[in-house]
Amino acid sequence: MSIDEQIKDYFAAQSEPKRSDMKALHGFIRDLLPKGKLWFLDGKDASGKTVSNPNVGYGTQTLKYANGDTKEFYQIGISANTTGISVYILGIEDKKYLAQAYGKDLGKAKVTGYCIKFKALGDINVETLKAAMQYGIDQTAI
Repeated sequence: MSIDEQIKDYFAAQSEPKRSDMKALHGFIRDLLPKGKLWFLDGKDASGKTVSNPNVGYGTQTLKYANGDTKEFYQIGISANTTGISVYILGIEDKKYLAQAYGKDLGKAKVTGYCIKFKALGDINVETLKAAMQYGIDQTAI
């Protein structure tokens, strides 16, 4: 199954309004990264054990580990969770930046070092979310 098909099936498996919100987010992110690589991670490790929620990734960055190893990974990710949606903005070094720069303008969202969680798109300021994602993309552009 292609990545596009996996993403389509993942979105289809969500109940409304989460399904529509995730499709809308997908469109927003594709507009920000029109040529960005698409990723689909099913949340399972190499042995098939579930270790996280499935997630859709966009773009490419190179992660550098303390031991010098590197790994290609996505820049922006989205995932359904039990209470709503998580948007992952990876590669921002200052773990307080997202909350300080965008938190007060986002609306009803919880902001951590690299994750913005909210119940529904209608609860947040979408333009502020787009600005936060664009900042993350700019920080990790290769």
